[in-house]
Amino acid sequence: MLFPFSARKANKSADFLGLRSGFNFINCRRNADLLSMGYEPPKAIKTGTSIVGIIYRDGVILGADTRATEGPIVSDKNCSKIHHLQDHIYCCGAGTAADTEMITLTTSAELDLHRLNTERQVPVVCASMMLRRTLFRYQGHIGAALVMGGVDRTGPQLYCIYPCGSNDKIPYAAMGSGTLAAMSVLEHGWKPDLDQEQGKQLVREAISAGVFNDLGSGSNIDLCVITKQGAVYLRTDTIASEKGERLGKYGIKPNSTMVTSISVLSLQVTDERIYAVEDQQPGTSGVQWVSSQEDEELPEGSQTKSP
Repeated sequence: MLFPFSARKANKSADFLGLRSGFNFINCRRNADLLSMGYEPPKAIKTGTSIVGIIYRDGVILGADTRATEGPIVSDKNCSKIHHLQDHIYCCGAGTAADTEMITLTTSAELDLHRLNTERQVPVVCASMMLRRTLFRYQGHIGAALVMGGVDRTGPQLYCIYPCGSNDKIPYAAMGSGTLAAMSVLEHGWKPDLDQEQGKQLVREAISAGVFNDLGSGSNIDLCVITKQGAVYLRTDTIASEKGERLGKYGIKPNSTMVTSISVLSLQVTDERIYAVEDQQPGTSGVQWVSSQEDEELPEGSQTKSP
């Protein structure tokens, strides 16, 4: 398999015809040439997510919010951030939505081929190794931070995989822009002997802490409970931030303006003046103004108009 990071002396057509992977970084050289010519690079856009995973007494529980952002813009209020790898392995993704979707789809296909070739259940560590190798191969160009969990014959396992290809195997993990708030809840409430209901409630509280303390996280909470019997994906398990209801009800007809109040002002007439108007003559406007001599005879303080 050829990659765009090969030497410049390689055949140029190989970069376009030889690529067979799901990611294409052929524009990296073009971007480097543009930078050398003095073009300013685009500014990075901050992404926001709160994803959490814990190991409880009987398995693994994963949780994620459902808000997708493009900088200060909320692009999707109910997106799915928990991805299926195998029936007993699921993965939460934070970072670039397209990268997390593609890396999980390609890894899921590779795990299916591995299961068909070996004719046995794929170990969780095998899925972790595939994800780490792919992310390390692209040297951080894939913006995917993953929390992967599953249950196999060795028991429940939870991995925290970073975009550079490194990983941590820990009993509870949190990633994304709401990491600090979620991790504070996990460190305070996690115990090795949590049952399923306690574990689900702890994940809800951790995601809610990320939602209410981070503008990039919000909307609903998705959960995925993985045990030896299989996985249960709880889509929209909890609504973290409900939309407020409008208190006032207005029935305004279309193309109309609502009148909220009417006030009557009393006017007092202090002065009244009458001006004479002559008969209309051909070629005139119908209003004849008094002469300058009559203007001079008007009492002091009166107003006159000039034609």
